[in-house]
Amino acid sequence: MGKRRYHHGDLRGALLDAAEELVRERGVAGWSLREASARVGVSPSAAYHHFSSRDALVRALSVRVLAGLGERMAEATAAEEDARRGLVAACRAYVRWTLADPAVARLAFAAPARDPDTTISPHPHDVVDAGLDRLAAAGELGPEARAAADFTVWAAVHGVATLLADGLMTLDTPEAAGRQTERVVEALLTGLAQEPPATWPAPRSTHTERRARG
Repeated sequence: MGKRRYHHGDLRGALLDAAEELVRERGVAGWSLREASARVGVSPSAAYHHFSSRDALVRALSVRVLAGLGERMAEATAAEEDARRGLVAACRAYVRWTLADPAVARLAFAAPARDPDTTISPHPHDVVDAGLDRLAAAGELGPEARAAADFTVWAAVHGVATLLADGLMTLDTPEAAGRQTERVVEALLTGLAQEPPATWPAPRSTHTERRARG
């Protein structure tokens, strides 16, 4: 894409847009802050007013990307009245987004997104959590099954998305990918609801630890 002249307004947002384009073209590591600045049409010194380094720009972009994914998932959930269908819809949105924008999806879960001091809202994990809480409130998941079910669902859905994005599993259409996601989530929820009482491991992530700190 050719250079766009920046005239006024949101320079920070314009630099994030340029960085997102560069990620799609070259991946997370194949470009510099100078190139992002040139694409917007400003000097690197102007960019440094907003981002102290290329890594800082990547961190900010990863936050924006993750929050955007969270918004898509939340919108998909809100379109369904049934709690179970809402969670399935959120998971389908996760996979659909990954396949539509794989380079940016890889950025979303790269190391910069795991900054313990960064708040991401809405976080995709929180959308899954809220969906599972609705299922528990409706009596479809018991307390033991609900514990850490968020990581179980996330592992399954991220696995589907990654297998498809990396070409390790092939489906012919986006609808088929959605149906495969639905099957995985439905099977998982059915299994969780039928689990015998047990004490399960308690996974955690940077986001859940940050959330626990309030």
